[in-house]
Amino acid sequence: MYGVVLAAGRGSRMRPLTDRRPKPLLPVGDRSLLERVFDTARDVVDEFVVVVGYRGDAIRDGVGESYRDRPVHYVEQTEARGTAHAVAQAAPVVDDDFLVLNGDVVVDASLPRALADAEGTAVAATEVPDPRAYGVISTAEDGSLAAIVEKPADPPTTLANVGCYAFEPDVFEYIDRTPESERGEYEITTTIELLLADDRRVDVASYAGTWLDVGRPWELLAANELALAGLDDGVENAGTVEEGVHLDGPVVVEEGARLQSGAYVEGPALIREDAVIGPNAYVRGSTVVGPGANVGHSVEVKNSVLMADASVGHLSYVGDSVLGRGVNFGAGTNVANLRHDDATVRLRVKGESVDTGRRKLGAIVGDDAKTGINTSLNAGVKLGAGETTGPGEVLTRDRLSE
Repeated sequence: MYGVVLAAGRGSRMRPLTDRRPKPLLPVGDRSLLERVFDTARDVVDEFVVVVGYRGDAIRDGVGESYRDRPVHYVEQTEARGTAHAVAQAAPVVDDDFLVLNGDVVVDASLPRALADAEGTAVAATEVPDPRAYGVISTAEDGSLAAIVEKPADPPTTLANVGCYAFEPDVFEYIDRTPESERGEYEITTTIELLLADDRRVDVASYAGTWLDVGRPWELLAANELALAGLDDGVENAGTVEEGVHLDGPVVVEEGARLQSGAYVEGPALIREDAVIGPNAYVRGSTVVGPGANVGHSVEVKNSVLMADASVGHLSYVGDSVLGRGVNFGAGTNVANLRHDDATVRLRVKGESVDTGRRKLGAIVGDDAKTGINTSLNAGVKLGAGETTGPGEVLTRDRLSE
């Protein structure tokens, strides 16, 4: 069985974190989103086929030709023309039953297992309290799929379409017949309607596990929180932990990392290879300090993700934030992560102000951005890839790269 992983999108809702990388390569704990998808499906898949598009070479270089002894093939979707169009790109490679999985969704291994056990065409479904924002699944008396209705005002059930599928190779014939939708795309749900119209059975694979669509920056924080929640106490650390360092709770220190005297780390926390913490730094709460990153003297980092080679060197506070690769915070840079009116933080996504639902959310900072000394970043503000601030600047509005 093949695992076809859709990883071609631009990830514009995740800006600025995707300005210089494809979204499936964003880090979740010690692996990328894409690698986590591979891990969930590895036991039921013999080979992977990754549909790439935006910055596809980065995915090819980052993953390579195999993952944990499973061959990885690549096909390209040059235009974003819908899910059915994306799946169609795999036709030259796929000659057996296959699963369709998303490269930016956190699920657990029971989902691909349920789809594989269906032994035919199947749609994964999960119960949700309010299904009006999803494709809603109706079932026939025998439990098979009857219909999928997109975002109905009056949902017929509480079963939401997870967006993961099992298909047989002849589905490519139905994809070829799939008409363009009103949005100008070719949708896999329309393909499934064609299958149903031909009296083809489509099973509904029930799924009750984790389902997190990592489409926006605060959802990357949530994904890392989930990943770190699985860390165990008493992990034997491979890095250097100097005398005078205090570790509390589950903390993983990878080989080559160094925790200098006076550092205090409250888990769950993951300190990646070659990272440096301290001296006299405070790291707490579901924090990932990426490879080669630096958390320096009198710096506090709370519930945040620092990607590879990011540096917060002196006298700074970073809370509930995501710092991209190579970010450098000047001395005294501080991030606000809480509104004075105690309302949930809003963040602009594709030009619209969106309620994140999070009481605490700090700054989202793109790769290679730099702040001048004593910069203040307001709650929910975005600083684009390669952008800078001046000494003492107060940033209350997004500053994004073109």
